[in-house]
Amino acid sequence: MNRLIRIMTADSALVPLAAILMGLVLGALVMLVGGYNPLTAYWALLTKVFGSRYNLGETIREIIPLMLTGLAVAFAFRTGLFNIGGEGQFMIGATFATLVGVKLTGLPWILHAPLATLVGALLGGVWGGIAGYLKAKRGVNEVITTIMLNWIALYLSSYIVENFMLQPGQQRSLPIQASASLSIGWLSALFDNARLHWGIVLAPLAAVAFYFLLWKTRQGYELRAVGHNAEAARYAGMNVNRNIVKAMFIGGVFAGLAGVFEVLGVFHYQVKAASSPGYGFDGIAVALLGMNHPLGVVLAACLFGMLTYGSTGMSFAADVPPEIIRVVIGSVIFFVAAQGIVRIVLAPLRRKGKGTANGNT
Repeated sequence: MNRLIRIMTADSALVPLAAILMGLVLGALVMLVGGYNPLTAYWALLTKVFGSRYNLGETIREIIPLMLTGLAVAFAFRTGLFNIGGEGQFMIGATFATLVGVKLTGLPWILHAPLATLVGALLGGVWGGIAGYLKAKRGVNEVITTIMLNWIALYLSSYIVENFMLQPGQQRSLPIQASASLSIGWLSALFDNARLHWGIVLAPLAAVAFYFLLWKTRQGYELRAVGHNAEAARYAGMNVNRNIVKAMFIGGVFAGLAGVFEVLGVFHYQVKAASSPGYGFDGIAVALLGMNHPLGVVLAACLFGMLTYGSTGMSFAADVPPEIIRVVIGSVIFFVAAQGIVRIVLAPLRRKGKGTANGNT
């Protein structure tokens, strides 16, 4: 009986792990068809990630925004909403953090950096809250509004950069003040000048806050109750509309923080972008792979960060073209999203495990 319980508990972890393995196998088959050696390619990926302290540090740097945008999507999913707007919330957070970092002068670091971080995070939350408000008050589907808000954020960000802080002769903003930087000099030096910043501390803390808020507070209970059954929650006296807005706002804060760390900790300026950076959309895959649980999101972000940064090693060392590399990453995402296929493949193993467990009961 105890063995059966362990098997059932491990099932939630087995499915995403199997999805990752199946995605990597499919990617290997595609590489074989294309005339490339998948073993060499995957070894090159691992060598790129773990081959030097600099590359390891840059991999960690790549993981941080994926972790935060994954949390933004997962938080909404846990409350019965679909936050497809992580991309726009990311850009709004980055843009307004840059604005504070460029325009405010004369402040000490202890005030300037937290202020820029707070403004970016809150504005990202407001951007998510707009979709929550339209859902709660007007019944507008949040998938539609968040997608539309992504485009508005892209053009609004470019407008702000061009009209308020454009560096002459460049397609980017003026550099932020040194007092607004979130870089950690001694940590970067430890990793051979990799672009590490305070996100390495605050992103895991955001995952802890996610867990604590949803499962250890009354407010979290209300948010989850609204997500499970809005009508039942309303009958129980909960303010459904307010919780919808609140859930989208909190998700937006996570995504906004991702944008904040990219500009204040990595680049120190904001680009006048013609397209979105993609972290918000990758966050959807991270949330799916992490089963919308904060620990799962952290682990999934680590995997996607390794695949994203290590893919350059596959390109240079194994001569695998970028298109095939994206197929490998896309294959993992496909099997994560299509978990019904994974469960069908795992069904014979699961039946065998349950049969063994019954035999030992």
